[in-house]
Amino acid sequence: MTLDAYGASHRAVAELKDSRELPKGVLVRSGKYLNSLIERDHRRIKQRLRAMLGLKSFQTSEVVIGGIELAEKIKKGQFKRGKLGGRRAGVPEIWRAALAA
Repeated sequence: MTLDAYGASHRAVAELKDSRELPKGVLVRSGKYLNSLIERDHRRIKQRLRAMLGLKSFQTSEVVIGGIELAEKIKKGQFKRGKLGGRRAGVPEIWRAALAA
């Protein structure tokens, strides 16, 4: 588990371990910039949503954020293309297949 230097997060993890809701073997990493890798992945979502001036309902936000995440996964090559034409399938083909599903 990666936490930043915020003290309340560390106290919460300690309490979860004490109450056995979190296994004792969970490794907690801490550092000022460790969350930067995670936040970098969400940068695109934040940029897209800022231009939309927010979302009105949970259902809308779920669909929009899911679409943005899917587009990012396709661009990064993290989307399995096996049944979509293998490596020959480009972003438009994958996107159309995902929307059709």
